[in-house]
Amino acid sequence: MKILIADDSGTARMFIKQCLEISITEDVEFFEAENGQEALKLMKTEAVDLLVTDLNMPVLDGRELIRRISASPKMNGTPMMVITSSGNEARKQELLDLGAKVVLRKPVNPMKISKGLEAVLTTSEGW
Repeated sequence: MKILIADDSGTARMFIKQCLEISITEDVEFFEAENGQEALKLMKTEAVDLLVTDLNMPVLDGRELIRRISASPKMNGTPMMVITSSGNEARKQELLDLGAKVVLRKPVNPMKISKGLEAVLTTSEGW
């Protein structure tokens, strides 16, 4: 399994990775990106099984990242989990409508990420 974590905070990426490692029993290869532009560039060369992204990032934010992935014939269908400190029900629904499978509100913890991962696994075809 290949997982891409896109967040402008190195600490957040490290914490999310540790939470995912607790939740996933199979071998995982992790990729990291500091913004949406880096994530898109990586996804053009690497097929990832899951994208975990922050919403507020420089260069290209998470909303636009999700929109571009969903619009791409090659990347569309990639399960996406958003972890964000900003948002309300309308924003959450917008992200789900754009293609995110799960939207988690910060602060997150291993249990919250595990439940989000479970939701992604049960709503994504092929998982």
